[in-house]
Amino acid sequence: MKVESIFICAFSLFSAFGFAQQKQDEKKQDSFKWKYTPNFTVGIDALNLGISFFGDRKLYQGFISSRINKRVHAVIDLGYDKNVYQKNGYDAKADGLFAKVGGFYMLTMDPENDLNGFYAGAKLAGSFYSQEYMAIPVKGQYSEGVTVAFDPSTQSSYWIEASLGARVQVFESNFFIDINVQPRYLAYTTKQDEITPMIVPGFGRSSGSFTMGISWSLAYRF
Repeated sequence: MKVESIFICAFSLFSAFGFAQQKQDEKKQDSFKWKYTPNFTVGIDALNLGISFFGDRKLYQGFISSRINKRVHAVIDLGYDKNVYQKNGYDAKADGLFAKVGGFYMLTMDPENDLNGFYAGAKLAGSFYSQEYMAIPVKGQYSEGVTVAFDPSTQSSYWIEASLGARVQVFESNFFIDINVQPRYLAYTTKQDEITPMIVPGFGRSSGSFTMGISWSLAYRF
């Protein structure tokens, strides 16, 4: 009888300890459990929108971002770009849609408002557009400057884009000002008769693989 009492007492103690340990483990798992709360910030590039009224380039773009955790944000950019290239004997134009997908990481945050701060990020981008070359310089038989023209064609280009910027809340409202610079590298492009495009909507006007963009956006957080 004494042995049975000791066994029952020991079993009860082990069961209570195991139950308490299980509860403690569950509590630890809950503390590490990540939960996404739907949130969105929608912005429009006011800087390039304003410049479009005074120059050859017509660039209209905006973004949608969502905060994944305290420092990481996912972002999608969508836009339309129309531009001309008239330089060194070239006369070309292009227009089309582009999209960018990526994210950014908050490098520093305001201690009183963690939505304010500086960030760095990266995006993969693609553009689908139409282009037309009215004049491309070529050497003639006696080295005199002559040009040739090509029919309109549909092309696509893809690039990698970094971003470095800052986001600041406007007073106590849901509005934000977002400013960033975007170094870009053209990774791949289709070509018409082996001609490297001089204009890629969303990427910019450049005869090389590198270019730089800048945006000043007004955004609203839902």
